[in-house]
Amino acid sequence: MTRRNLLNPRKFVAPEFICGHRVLDLAGQYARNFGMKKVLLVTDHGVRAEGWMEAVARSLAEAEVPFAIFDSVSENPRAHEVMAGMEVYQSEECNGIVAVGGGSPMDCAKGIGITSSSMRDILAFEGVDRVSIPPPPLICIPTTAGSSADVSQFAVIKDEAGKRKIVIISKALIPDISLLDPEPLTTMSRDLTIDTGMDALSHAVEAYASNGSSPMTDMHALEAIRLVHSALPAVVEDPGNLELRFLSLLASLHAGLAFSNASLGATHAMAHGVEGIYDITHGRCNALLLEHVVAANYDAAPERYDRIGAIFGTVTAEQISPAEKIAVFRRSLGITETLASAGVREDALPTLVQRAYADPDMATNPRNLTCEEVQQIYDNAL
Repeated sequence: MTRRNLLNPRKFVAPEFICGHRVLDLAGQYARNFGMKKVLLVTDHGVRAEGWMEAVARSLAEAEVPFAIFDSVSENPRAHEVMAGMEVYQSEECNGIVAVGGGSPMDCAKGIGITSSSMRDILAFEGVDRVSIPPPPLICIPTTAGSSADVSQFAVIKDEAGKRKIVIISKALIPDISLLDPEPLTTMSRDLTIDTGMDALSHAVEAYASNGSSPMTDMHALEAIRLVHSALPAVVEDPGNLELRFLSLLASLHAGLAFSNASLGATHAMAHGVEGIYDITHGRCNALLLEHVVAANYDAAPERYDRIGAIFGTVTAEQISPAEKIAVFRRSLGITETLASAGVREDALPTLVQRAYADPDMATNPRNLTCEEVQQIYDNAL
């Protein structure tokens, strides 16, 4: 069982953030305040099609801040996309970045920032505290509620050649400001709403159980779990409700502040391995793994998992475990598949196990899992 000493030294880092309707219109003002002479506006085609990039572009134009656009970002941002964005940043002589979108554009923007300062390949920064040269100022405007890339010191980039995802962790990756506006979330699809909401839940559950947790991260993690449990089913049924969208943004914010400082665990370590080989969305992959990791970890932190289970209340006539409550919640949102039905092949498990075991998120998992135990979790999720 994991024992936590309240007196152990803990750090907590967070960016400035502003919450409220139409705060995305402040992008130009803050770009000017940060001394951005020319901005690289990083987004993707989907966000651009919905008009949110154009809204931010108008704000920049009104503030008389010129900008170039980079929108060649995939759902799981690739290393070559980061390097292509860095070339645009350099050729356009930018000195600041504004990211508009979900986790993919924001992670790509972080990668562009650190590579443009160092002029090194993004894959060289894999791991913890490998960013030695400060990146340029970064403003994030999330259009989804789950990745928390707008407040975290994490970035995840896909290495296509190696068919894997790399994790970069550094305080240098924390954006300078996040503008949390609920209106862009109203154009999210049902599936994207669910997947990103389950991503926020996974962040919060893993941060609360993490060996790196603290009283500061605990309060954010528990509030995130409470908000996801109450707001996610409601917003799925009423997607145009700005107040519900705002609550889902707050859930993502709380979860991000928690995991950015407490780190994560086996769910994310195992998901990164899967996503390196298969094109499964991050939130959906987490959703398919979370309950199985909680079940495997339970004996290492029973009080913590029981407190998480209590937030979900009584979901059946019989008393069930926290892992089973999470499974019931997942299925209630319409996520009924398994890893196998999502395309994961059993013959890939040895590779997935090795990659998960080496992932930095595994270091703060509350239980020291063996390779055999990681494989068993994958087996259970297939």
